[in-house]
Amino acid sequence: MTNLEDINLSHNQLKGQLSDMFGKVQKLKSFDVSNNQLSDKLPNSFANLTNLNTLHLQNNQFTGSINVLTDLPLNDLNVENNEFTGWIPNELKGIDNLKTGGNSWSTGPAPPPPPGVQHRRRPATEEKKSEGPKKSIQNGLIIAFSCLGGLALLLLLLLMFAFTRRRRSPPPSSLFLDDDKMSGRKGFTPLHSQELGAESYVGILKEPKDFKSMDPGNGDIKSLLKSPSMGLRRSVSGRVSFSENEFANRLKGRRSTSVQAIPYSLADLQKSTDNFAPGRLLGEGTIGRVYRAKYPDGKVLAVKKIDSSHFQGQKPEEFSKLVTNISKLHHPNIAELVGYCSEQGHNMLIHDYFRNGSLHEFLHLSDDFSKPLTWNTRVRIALGVARAIEYLHDVCSPSMVHKNIKSSNILLDLELNPHLSDYGMASFHLRTSQNLGMGYNAPECAQPSAYTLKSDVYSFGVVMLELLTGRMPLDDQRPRSEQCLVKWARPQLHDNDALAGMVDPALRGLYPPKSLPPFADIVALCIQLDPNLRSSVAEVVQALVRLVQQSTINMREDLSASCRTNDSEY
Repeated sequence: MTNLEDINLSHNQLKGQLSDMFGKVQKLKSFDVSNNQLSDKLPNSFANLTNLNTLHLQNNQFTGSINVLTDLPLNDLNVENNEFTGWIPNELKGIDNLKTGGNSWSTGPAPPPPPGVQHRRRPATEEKKSEGPKKSIQNGLIIAFSCLGGLALLLLLLLMFAFTRRRRSPPPSSLFLDDDKMSGRKGFTPLHSQELGAESYVGILKEPKDFKSMDPGNGDIKSLLKSPSMGLRRSVSGRVSFSENEFANRLKGRRSTSVQAIPYSLADLQKSTDNFAPGRLLGEGTIGRVYRAKYPDGKVLAVKKIDSSHFQGQKPEEFSKLVTNISKLHHPNIAELVGYCSEQGHNMLIHDYFRNGSLHEFLHLSDDFSKPLTWNTRVRIALGVARAIEYLHDVCSPSMVHKNIKSSNILLDLELNPHLSDYGMASFHLRTSQNLGMGYNAPECAQPSAYTLKSDVYSFGVVMLELLTGRMPLDDQRPRSEQCLVKWARPQLHDNDALAGMVDPALRGLYPPKSLPPFADIVALCIQLDPNLRSSVAEVVQALVRLVQQSTINMREDLSASCRTNDSEY
């Protein structure tokens, strides 16, 4: 399919990362993978798309920079609502239709390119300066071209006549894989199923390394199309699209196989935590205590010292197995493991330290140095946490139950992006009622064996209620009828008049009223008493994405309104 010109894979719930295979579709003019759940960095082979005019990557989870797009002849670029970082290259700022909002761009002047690097695209001002000397030459050529115009027109008419006499099917040049709901939108030419040959399709999505039915050395996905469990489904609109569930299943378990966590010595951690002094204690839970470790170079880490009782009677390999499993997990919205220590009976997990603390602290332990989270930031935090849970539930294989989702386990970085912590520890949470607390427990958790993925969804619904109301899940300082947040809120979630009275007073009315009912609807579906009636986390993510899009979140405004102003020492 080297002649492919248009690809549209939008609204297909695609997950994973784009394969580095775009060198095989160099005639591509338009590429659209918007409104999916794609992640990781853009492949380097994007630089080979020298004919690409339109690129839509919005509403995904792409990371890294967009420097690979610098030399492309783009006139329509949309990278909104991703997790891109770095600077927007000056070469891209002259694009007519450029949309870059909803990312974590760096501020200030961009660093100069490495020595010897030159870009083909020139700033518009430079192009205009070079037009003057050419203008006289162009005027002279106009007369010559005008004389040839009549002859060219005659030749064109003859060719058109010959072409209609000889019907010949052109090679497929477009691939449209879109959601049925988008059928009313003007799109690219659909590719019929009989035109889609397995030998011609290029692997756009990167395959999981453990996908046994595929040839790991083959760049295309011939075996993918031949496999009985993966194919094409005919949509109602007549377009051909990949089954959303089939794509999700094929991309499950795309995790690294090597341990990337760094081993730390006990002596090193004792020194950096002042021998685990009480003044370095960040928090304490049922698994153990978390301490702040500070190093002379300014690096700060969070050290979770697991209670030795959890490993009594177990082989030392059990902790090694735990570290191996956790270190394989990588997602922008989880607090990834960076190190570990296992010496002299001490077992510790080491993560990055998040200076802004937890969501619980932001909502319930405000001080003079904090400003309340804006509404848009709260919605964005909810979406980030939902994506982290979706990663554990739907991407990890086998699915991973968290069992400890609460606001104190949601850490916020300097840009107020959420990072879910305490994942991979479900085996320690045998008594979820003691671990989570009554405010977060789903009704079925009275029996620990009844805990399921939907129990995680319930706990997340409680977190969303905290974001909505600013109240704690269980607060004995309130009137008896209001002490349990879920019981108090559930009857009011479908009452639009009551919703306004439930909103966190710290917001001071600064929120779009139209966004309250859909937010409350999501909460209501999460905290259903019957687990079978609760939404899946994937459905929650989709609903929150729509809400974010409707709210047109401006990240920079949120950060300036919500970030902490205290610049004191750690």
